[in-house]
Amino acid sequence: MHRSLAVGATAELAFGAWSETRLRDVITGAGFEADTPDTIGPGDAGIRARVTRQRTLPDTVGPGMRLLVCGLNPSLHAADAGVGFVTPGNRFWPAALEAGLVSRDRDSRHAMLCHGVGMTDLVKRATPRAAALTADEYRTGLERLGRLCAWLQPRAVCVVGLAGWRAAVDGKARSGWQDMALGARPVYLMPSTSGLNASATLDTLTEHLRAASRST
Repeated sequence: MHRSLAVGATAELAFGAWSETRLRDVITGAGFEADTPDTIGPGDAGIRARVTRQRTLPDTVGPGMRLLVCGLNPSLHAADAGVGFVTPGNRFWPAALEAGLVSRDRDSRHAMLCHGVGMTDLVKRATPRAAALTADEYRTGLERLGRLCAWLQPRAVCVVGLAGWRAAVDGKARSGWQDMALGARPVYLMPSTSGLNASATLDTLTEHLRAASRST
């Protein structure tokens, strides 16, 4: 639906016996937003929701993921292209290919279906740069990510970018496996793959992705 609808288009969805919290999480993860609080409620088929398509990326996730990759938030370029980490100069896909994590460049659907590598973001709001995000947005996003991990149970989670984890969890966090789990799933933290992060080389980023995938 996200791929087929234009930004700002509305749709009405019907779900079975889901909790309102899960329904809201799925709506957010799919790249939509409920119009107003009263647009989610009982319907003929269970729970219904009227939603609006946002300028963002939908999650590419499912049960049995080998690794769930979580970016900080989509860039405007990525949101419009429909692929995460696609901004010119971003090293995620070259590093993921070199690490053997994926086999097709800039194809999140193929990564999920063929390699069990899912993708999401801490914050779904697209911005020119992650510096525009607030600590409250990171904390709210981390709560959603924890519920997503508890539900789908990926073998591990790789958070790409230190800023979000530091803002929401530990201001002194370093790259590597973290003490805090999400939904009882282990978390690996690595530097941003953005070209703006000149201190991280492609080789370094590749090694981080290898390390994140080793336990999976």
